[in-house]
Amino acid sequence: MSDARLQKFVEEKLLDDQSPANIAGRIKEHEKHLPIVSKNSIYRYIGSPYGIKIKEYRNKQKSRRRNNYQNKNLKLENRTFIENRPEIINTRARIGDAESDFILSGKSGKGVLLVVTDRKSRAPFLGRIIDLAKPNINIAFQKIKKRFPELRTITTDNDILLNHHKELESLLKIKIYFCHPYHSWEKGTVENANGYVRKKIPKGSDISKYSHQFIRRIEVKLQRRIMECLNYLTPFEVLEQFREQKKRLSAKQKVSK
Repeated sequence: MSDARLQKFVEEKLLDDQSPANIAGRIKEHEKHLPIVSKNSIYRYIGSPYGIKIKEYRNKQKSRRRNNYQNKNLKLENRTFIENRPEIINTRARIGDAESDFILSGKSGKGVLLVVTDRKSRAPFLGRIIDLAKPNINIAFQKIKKRFPELRTITTDNDILLNHHKELESLLKIKIYFCHPYHSWEKGTVENANGYVRKKIPKGSDISKYSHQFIRRIEVKLQRRIMECLNYLTPFEVLEQFREQKKRLSAKQKVSK
């Protein structure tokens, strides 16, 4: 890459685990001060002598797929299944409709990681739970609701940790929808986020060994992930745009009164 600014931008994004395709798309759509570059050019750069350190880094960061956890004998009562979701959720028409999942520790580990991801903005929110008592699960969801007050609904799987889902609905003032058993693709947004979390917390890890600060850094990292489905914006940018628009609308309404 002959342009020093372009090279710096591309290297920074690659080291932030952004994909060449999304970096190229971001430059084309939003970084008008930089020369346009194709994803193939970025791949060639990674494979060149100049990109050897980046290639080594990316090879170390390859994600590991997690096994889905579900209790085969579990029967949650009074579930509302995914086919009963309003169409506005299915079409990702608004901010606040999320998907959730638990990433488990390995057999010798302790605790789980709660992942909640907004379907429209793809904004992820993470919470570590060490003692899996019901009050602690509620607290983890409440902390996420505090950071993501737009939360309206959650689509999730049939996890034993959600056997008090009706109580959780009342506590959070939301509606919870359940995927069909063993249909993890019905919550593909959070599964995609999980894949990126696994780059930093590999399968079999002991969740209790990771600090809240470390978990928070992963959340921030995922918030700044460039995504093609967002027109090469980041989840943070999309969520902030929504919040700014909401503030402006609220200000106009106050003035009109």
